Amino acid sequence: MSLKADSDGKSYDDINVTPMVDLYLVLLLIFIIMTTAGIQGVKVNLPKASNTPSLAKPKLKAITVNNEGKVFLDTVPVSLDELEQKLQAAKAQMPDLPVVVKGDSLTQYQGIMDVLNVLGKVGITQVGLATKSKDQK
Repeated sequence: MSLKADSDGKSYDDINVTPMVDLYLVLLLIFIIMTTAGIQGVKVNLPKASNTPSLAKPKLKAITVNNEGKVFLDTVPVSLDELEQKLQAAKAQMPDLPVVVKGDSLTQYQGIMDVLNVLGKVGITQVGLATKSKDQK
């Protein structure tokens, strides 16, 4: 068995794969176009929204306990009794009142527990504890 040779007498011992790669790229392109064209979903008549922006903000209460143990309700310093009264009034207006509790990393754990006890007395169930990731400083 002999290898084919060109006019100079050199033998062809490798295969040119460039046309084959071009063919694969064209097939891949066709495949991508056909799959994205087939995913259009069901056409529906969508409702129209008003052009005026909504000014109603979600009524979220933020409770902060600083490193001295002082409690703040939306940046206003309050005692635990005042906190309970204000949260009861806010819960009367909005039964599903969401609350976020933020505590300084140097805060005594008892201060946070006192705030959580007040939230339990008032009956607030949507409570979030604010933290920051380890990457943030």
